[in-house]
Amino acid sequence: MLLRDRLLTGLAIPAHPLALDASRRLDERRQRALTRYYLAAGAGGVAVGVHTTQFAIREPRHGLLRPVLELAAAEMRGSAAVKIAGLCGPTAQAVAEAELAASLGYDAGLLSLGALRAAPVEELLAHSRAAAAVLPIIGFYLQPSVGGRLLPFEFWRRFVELDNVVAVKIAPFNRYQTLDVVRAVALSGRAREIALYTGNDDNIVVDLLTEFQLGGESVRFRGGLLGQWAVWTSKAVELLQRIHTIRTECTAVPGELLTLAARLTDANAALFDPAHQFRGCIAGIHEILRRQGLLAGRWCLDPEEELSPGQAEEIDRVCTLYPELTDDEFVRAHVDDWLR
Repeated sequence: MLLRDRLLTGLAIPAHPLALDASRRLDERRQRALTRYYLAAGAGGVAVGVHTTQFAIREPRHGLLRPVLELAAAEMRGSAAVKIAGLCGPTAQAVAEAELAASLGYDAGLLSLGALRAAPVEELLAHSRAAAAVLPIIGFYLQPSVGGRLLPFEFWRRFVELDNVVAVKIAPFNRYQTLDVVRAVALSGRAREIALYTGNDDNIVVDLLTEFQLGGESVRFRGGLLGQWAVWTSKAVELLQRIHTIRTECTAVPGELLTLAARLTDANAALFDPAHQFRGCIAGIHEILRRQGLLAGRWCLDPEEELSPGQAEEIDRVCTLYPELTDDEFVRAHVDDWLR
């Protein structure tokens, strides 16, 4: 199946974390175990080298971009999972990262524009064209609080006309900015070519349930590419499959699914730490994986990147309140195999 067709089917794609040991060095065994977990959970793809993997892997003092991409590619070899590599930095860097990803067999690049904070639309488009000349690209609207920038409707309207754009991950955590991208795709006439993926971890279920009718075109989010889905992944896959069934059979949305939507947003608040401007978001993901035994600790490359005050208690609260969101039993049954 062609890449576009695979993305348009609607996949659950977790954003891959970084496994470190107590010395903050790459823990290859646990890094591989995470990828095995996602594949066993039924993820349709994995995104590596993205925000959840920590942008700092690119810093020369760490030098972890290639090793991390290589480990994930090796574990996904032979599977049908879509391999997505994060592309960051100014144009020369983004192109070099696209070339690296292509050489390792990645299918697409998730293009962050955070490094071009003051660039005008024309420069952003030239940057995107350069990366798309190397590898199919997925647009990325990343919220400014975690390294993104505001992107006007004009940019998205022209970006979705680029030939090698295969999808857009929409993650501004903002309904107005989300609609900018949805409207751009609708007006482009390419809604059946460009797959929309929710990255709005605070609004996952509603994004996936909503049919947008804009400019005479019906547009839907096809799946999710999410940091939230880096944990409890098997339950995320089940949730997406349930939503696909509702959409395919044109059945009414059960009220319990909207209740679940609110529960998932509450759980996400504990993990992603919006109470402290998302400072603990990566540590929050790591904490769940640590509790499940997939990670040895919640260490990040930056020693200052830790849980915020009260965040551990919030994670305790949501895990107790919403056991239906967790996949602890699934992980417990298989973690020893993944860590082999």
